[in-house]
Amino acid sequence: MNKASNITRRTFIRAAAATTLAPLLWPSAAQSQQSRPASRPIPSSGEALPLVGLGTWSTFNVGNDRLARDACAEVMRNFFLAGGRLIDSSPMYGSSQEVIGYGLKKLGYPKSLFSADKVWISDGAEGPAQIEASRRYWSVTRFDLLQVHNLLSWEAHLPTLFAMKAAGRLRYVGITTSHGRRHRELEHVMASQPIDFVQFTYNLADREAEQRLLPLARERGIAVIVNQPFRKGALLNALERRRLPPWAAEIGCTSWAQFALKFIISHPAVTCAIPATTQVAHLLENMGAASDPLPDPAMRARMAAIAEGI
Repeated sequence: MNKASNITRRTFIRAAAATTLAPLLWPSAAQSQQSRPASRPIPSSGEALPLVGLGTWSTFNVGNDRLARDACAEVMRNFFLAGGRLIDSSPMYGSSQEVIGYGLKKLGYPKSLFSADKVWISDGAEGPAQIEASRRYWSVTRFDLLQVHNLLSWEAHLPTLFAMKAAGRLRYVGITTSHGRRHRELEHVMASQPIDFVQFTYNLADREAEQRLLPLARERGIAVIVNQPFRKGALLNALERRRLPPWAAEIGCTSWAQFALKFIISHPAVTCAIPATTQVAHLLENMGAASDPLPDPAMRARMAAIAEGI
C-alpha cells in the first residue's frame, strides 16, 4: 500500500509546520510556475480560471492583529505562487476585505488576481456606496466579479451590477446562496437573468445541487463557484476518522482534503471551489487538488459512496 495515500490533513499540517520542510512542499516560485493548476473556462467569456480559489469567510476576519494579517498575506503569497487567481470576499465577512487589501498591497498587487466580492445590503439604493467601500478596501481599480450575497434584494441590486458591467466598471455579474437555502429562488434567477456566475454549497455530503442547479448552470452557460467544500471543516473531521482508500492515489490524492476537492472540481459544471484557510500548509494541499488526473464519473460514484451517511 502506498504510504502517501494514508496521509491525513492533520499529519500533513504537522509535517508542513516545520519551516525547513517548506521547500519540499512547494520548492520555489519557479517550480510552482511549472505546475500550474488545472483550469476551466468561464462560459460567458472563455476566460480560464484555476479550479481552486481562495475563500475568506471567517478565516480572514482578523481585525487589526498585525501578526494575523501577515499570516493571511503569506497565504495569499503562496496562493499566487501556486497559480491561484480567484479570491472571494463580502462585506458580511467582518474585516476580511481590509485584510485582503493589506495583503495585496504587501504583495505589490499581483496582476493575476481575479477579485470576487459581493453586495450585501437590503436597500438597493445603498448598494453602490457599499460596493465603492469594498473596492477601496481591496484597493483595486474595479472588481472582476460582483455577486448579490445570499440573494438579498437581488431584484434591486442586479440592475446596478448589469449597468456597471455595461459601463466597463465590472467584468462579471453573479449571485450567491449558502447552506442549501433558497435553491428554488436561486434557480429562478439563473433561469431568468443574464448572470455570468452563481455560487452555492456543494460537497461530498451536500449534493442537492446535482439535481437542478448544476445541470441548469451548464444549460445556461453560467460559471459555478462552490462554497463550503469542507462543511466548515466538519466534513474533513468525519472523513479523517477513516483511512484514505488506497485507490485515491489513482487520482493523485494524498489527503482527504484533496479527495473532497477533487470530487467537487471534477463535476463538469463547476468552475472553481473556494476553500478558506489561514494556513499555508492547508493552502498548498488545497491547490494540489487542482491537478490531473481528475476523477471520471465511475470514480466520482465510488468517492460519493465513501461519504454516504456523513
